Amino acid sequence: MRLPYIRDPPSSTSSSEDLAIISRVRARRSPHPLQALDLTLLHSPPVADGWNTFLGAIRTCTSLPADIREIAICRVAVLNHAEYEWMHHAPIAREAGVGDDGMQEIREMRSKVEQSDLGEEESGGKGEGKEGGLRKSQRAVMDYTDHMTLGVKVPNEVFEKLKNYFSEREIVEITATVAAYNCVSRFLVALDVGEMNQDKLVGSADISNDHEAQSK
Repeated sequence: MRLPYIRDPPSSTSSSEDLAIISRVRARRSPHPLQALDLTLLHSPPVADGWNTFLGAIRTCTSLPADIREIAICRVAVLNHAEYEWMHHAPIAREAGVGDDGMQEIREMRSKVEQSDLGEEESGGKGEGKEGGLRKSQRAVMDYTDHMTLGVKVPNEVFEKLKNYFSEREIVEITATVAAYNCVSRFLVALDVGEMNQDKLVGSADISNDHEAQSK
């Protein structure tokens, strides 16, 4: 970590406002203790407070099925090399029903960003058959996540594919989830929260090459 973590419990000199913020963050984490991310964000209590509210809504207040939410989060973690994020969310994805083949696909599948041939993804229409380890709706979320994270702009065909499976509310919530966890992953990696920047996600080499090529 590039900065010292805030003490837990906090210093006795903390203001009542800061203590109230810490209490709100602790309540969201309960029954678990404050995490390394929390103890970093609390260098700026107002930022930690806003972060806690926003991420709490993304994690617990949307209408998304847990597997869809966690596929988006885990894919962002792979694309941005955020090992800390992957470590925390891969087990949740598995608990939500994403099997070993699906997790391997999230971890190892090359991004389709900047590729012109998307026809293979669209075969079979709206049916919910599997493509590899993921259902077609799950793959649509992963493709959308790839474009949002690596290319920012999302092609119409990728968006239309998402609309085949999700309501307008769900699309807003998927988009907010991908955007939020891009914020989280960039914060984690920039400050080396959890001291994991030296770790490399298994299977992320190909994705890294795609991202680096696009950045040049």
